[in-house]
Amino acid sequence: MLVGNTAYIPPVPVTYLVIAGGGGGGGDNQGNVCGGGGAGGYLSSSLNAILGTTYTVTVGAGGAGGTPAGAGTDGSNSVFSSITSTGGGGGARSNGADGRNGGSGGGGAGDYPYSGGTGTAGQGNNGGGAGNGLKGAGGGGGAGAVGGSWVSGTNTGGNGGNGLASSITGSSVTRAGGGAGAGSNAPTGGTGGGGNGATTSVNPQNGTTNLGGGGGGGWNYVNSGNGAAGGSGVVILSASQAATSTTGSPTVTTSGGNTIYTFTGSGTITY
Repeated sequence: MLVGNTAYIPPVPVTYLVIAGGGGGGGDNQGNVCGGGGAGGYLSSSLNAILGTTYTVTVGAGGAGGTPAGAGTDGSNSVFSSITSTGGGGGARSNGADGRNGGSGGGGAGDYPYSGGTGTAGQGNNGGGAGNGLKGAGGGGGAGAVGGSWVSGTNTGGNGGNGLASSITGSSVTRAGGGAGAGSNAPTGGTGGGGNGATTSVNPQNGTTNLGGGGGGGWNYVNSGNGAAGGSGVVILSASQAATSTTGSPTVTTSGGNTIYTFTGSGTITY
């Protein structure tokens, strides 16, 4: 097809899934429960790639777990072309604090009624709140649901918010679950890689690598009070046309006539 005297070269429709790194869980040195980390931001849609153009891919790292009395570190952003997913918010530290904002928000810490962090619209959900005078922290938000809050009148911490399922690779996988807050009830991370929260006898659990899960909140009875780390993110691209070149060694698979590139580290892609 000619446009004027120039041959028209159609763009390549590319479906993408861009997930940022999850936030780390908060750390404790005062016997107070800490919030779970929020899941990394989750963006899934499509764009038209221009033939011969090289696109940058950045895969965000998970945030470090909070050291005693330190908030969890936010996860790092993931990027494909102009698409940026925001890193998950860190879980709140001991002695009471709000969770940090992020792709999904981190959970609040007890013993006071502190709030969860705010998620980014279209990418994730808010973290859960913490209790007043009791040992229950908020869970980090997930891509599919808000983080759980403490249960009134108990020492029950909030579970992490659940993630979202995608079949971009040809099979359904749930990603971007929030980390659980610490509590006596063994709070569980959200589906999609969220880490479990600490109890008086069980360490908090890291978010799952390349799922963007938040880390579990800490409690000073275990793990020296350190919170757990968030999981790194991932960038997955699917198109009917194979790329002409890539860097960063993505995993290459096929499904339904599409070629799929899964980046677990940063690189580039050219169609």
